[in-house]
Amino acid sequence: MKNLYVGNLPHSTTEAELRQIFEGHGAVEKVTLVTDRETGRSRGFGFVEMSSATEADTAIAALNGSDLGGRTLTINEAKPKTDRPRGGGGGGGARFGGGGGGRGRDDHRGPRQKREPRW
Repeated sequence: MKNLYVGNLPHSTTEAELRQIFEGHGAVEKVTLVTDRETGRSRGFGFVEMSSATEADTAIAALNGSDLGGRTLTINEAKPKTDRPRGGGGGGGARFGGGGGGRGRDDHRGPRQKREPRW
């Protein structure tokens, strides 16, 4: 079994359409189109899982660089998430849920109470 990355897809491509394209080169186990969480619109890439590594290699050779809906497809073996290099730079800031810090241990209790000296 081999998982293939399919990039530069037209946003109108359906899973059935993608399956049909790849089935011409071997048995397709699963097709997944990646969509935007907020809009539900295709992000222009997906994954095709093929039963045989030989058939997957044949599909890569035949389809990589081919045209679909006026776009040149990019097809290669999908890399597991752990093998991909981490992209981007440092921390998140408020937009990504980061930030914070600088809080004392008493912040959750409201303003600090003034204490009498111990002597």
